[in-house]
Amino acid sequence: MSRLSAANVLLAKEIISRYPRPKSALIPLLHLSQEQNGWVTTEAMEHIAELVDVTPAEVLGTCSFYEMFKREPVGKYMINICTNISCLLNGGEELLHHAEEKLGIKPGGTTDDGLFTLEDVECIAACTEAPCLQVNYRYEYRIDNDGFDQMIDDLRSGKRSDVPTHGTLAQIRQHIDFDRGAGIEPPDRTGKPDWFASREPVEEGAS
Repeated sequence: MSRLSAANVLLAKEIISRYPRPKSALIPLLHLSQEQNGWVTTEAMEHIAELVDVTPAEVLGTCSFYEMFKREPVGKYMINICTNISCLLNGGEELLHHAEEKLGIKPGGTTDDGLFTLEDVECIAACTEAPCLQVNYRYEYRIDNDGFDQMIDDLRSGKRSDVPTHGTLAQIRQHIDFDRGAGIEPPDRTGKPDWFASREPVEEGAS
């Protein structure tokens, strides 16, 4: 399914209602699409454009800016191995080469069974825990070759229930009841905020 499902359209409309302008919901809607399909399809971007009343090009511009959004099919598990300076000095490159041998793919590739996509990435902000990697953006710290092999075997056998399929940000869906919303109004309805008005020059002679 490429466009958003009927259930996800209802969820998308709830998400949109949280923002003063519909297009402000672009990023969470792209995440919703990626959770549904595992990647963001062209049809999904067109659908999102309809929902927030922008052009498909604007949706593509946002989607293509962020590395986390994938615009082509990837594996069920995205493995990002850091090779930046801290991880590099602590065996990150060696871990990457081991992963290539274990999975039989190079960075950017996906295993034939569609389970794993491998990426060589820059710093993932866990420098004190090097070498580290992420699986679907869940961290694995101070991992060695044996630990990597065990992780892959556990993922293949379904033992890692803590790692959802690619695209799932959280396993508990956020929901905000309508009567508990922030009551945000678009800027063109509320006028200038006080902090903005305080910057305007005071007319000469005004008290």
